[in-house]
Amino acid sequence: MRPLIDRIVPDLAAPDAAVLAEARQASAEGRQAAHASLLARLPALHALEQGIPTDPPPWPGSLKIAAFNAQRLKDRRAARHLMEQAGAQVTLLSEVDLGMARSGNAHTIRDLIAGSGEGYLYGVEFVELDLGGADEIAQCAGRSNARGLHGNAIVTRLALTQPHLIPLEENGLWFTGIDGLQRRVGGRMALAARVAQAPRPLWIVSTHLESKTDPADRRAQIGALLRALDGIAPGEACVIGGDFNTKALPRGEDERHLLLEEPECTEPLFADLRAAGFDWRHANLALPTQTPGPTDKHEPPFGKLDWLAVRGVEARHPQVIPALDREGRAVSDHEMIAVEVSL
Repeated sequence: MRPLIDRIVPDLAAPDAAVLAEARQASAEGRQAAHASLLARLPALHALEQGIPTDPPPWPGSLKIAAFNAQRLKDRRAARHLMEQAGAQVTLLSEVDLGMARSGNAHTIRDLIAGSGEGYLYGVEFVELDLGGADEIAQCAGRSNARGLHGNAIVTRLALTQPHLIPLEENGLWFTGIDGLQRRVGGRMALAARVAQAPRPLWIVSTHLESKTDPADRRAQIGALLRALDGIAPGEACVIGGDFNTKALPRGEDERHLLLEEPECTEPLFADLRAAGFDWRHANLALPTQTPGPTDKHEPPFGKLDWLAVRGVEARHPQVIPALDREGRAVSDHEMIAVEVSL
């Protein structure tokens, strides 16, 4: 697996067309072993893109941190609306496109922060070989991806230092696609950075665990994240947020108390978080965060998939913010979550 990545670039390059053509051919032929070689030859998977905030404020004393699976970040205006509703000073985003036809071939993060004075970190989870899922292929027929990048981001006006991209797995699960769709090169990952203005070390982590897997594999991914944090931020204050895809957790209304009290019974990754000093009980509500989304993708009962886990900070006032635009239309199949933290 790749080591931690700390090379910063102002603009992630589009993948080489010849490498993409080779990847598509290998994927179509089912040559799974080719994945590792192709991953090594795509520079976008070996760097982070950083935009610097224009006028970082001093340490505010406490932070409102939000996490949101933005479902490609197709609707930037709606995402901005949710960030304002949450009062977020730091937003952790997953499923963020860069140069994908399905999201207008835009640099979605730059669109999101335009005029705000915020900066960002962006890291690539997957280089996409196709246009997306079946509905996206139909919608984007005849078009092509400008860069074909998909990943995680951190958005904030605060200055961030010591950024790292942390690979969590590189097993090539998506290389030949799921049912032949969404062929990809890459793997699940996390972005971590330290808040420069904080009076003592405070790390912010945005992550997205695998959806097409089981609790043991999700635990292994959290294990990779915790081992990386042991190296760069041993025992230091930290907030991890994102879509953990904790699909094994109970979903019945009469079982919701178990979501915060003993989630490790069905999702053992929480036992490892606890052992590393993290807590989630005051940073989350025992409510589902999965939704039908814009395309009625999911049906009830809905799960709690999105989490904030904290270490070395006081967490209070957790929220679930419905992922609706100003007209009340769904913009993601995940709600936004948020919490206030102080050192």
